[in-house]
Amino acid sequence: MPNDDDSTAPLDADQYADQYADHIKVEVATRYLESDSDPEDDRFVFAYTITILNQGEAPARLLTRHWVITHGNGRKQEVRGDGVVGNQPRIKPGEGYQYTSGTILDTPIGTMGGSYQMVTDDGVEFDASIPEFLLSTPRTLH
Repeated sequence: MPNDDDSTAPLDADQYADQYADHIKVEVATRYLESDSDPEDDRFVFAYTITILNQGEAPARLLTRHWVITHGNGRKQEVRGDGVVGNQPRIKPGEGYQYTSGTILDTPIGTMGGSYQMVTDDGVEFDASIPEFLLSTPRTLH
């Protein structure tokens, strides 16, 4: 009698990648840098601290990043590059990696989101999602 249960079927490469991506969690904390900003010149500077947590069972190395930065006026800016703050960290299961970086908006409010392109020790490449987060000067949102 044939088995209709697909749960025992081998995973294809995309399913492996999705499985790894689900185990990388990204947490974000932001702050407005008033002393570096110049609102009269449409310059709003923000710092963000990212914590990348590996909640899976396999180590993963962060290779590249892809950011989509959206200014309050709708202008979108994409940023791609190797690693983060000059590093391509290898994050072991149960561990995390934290870094702080920044961005400049031309409006007092905006958002950032994107993904990290990662690879496991056995060569499975996957994208770990960076959930969209808000950048806002104090007293912008009520």
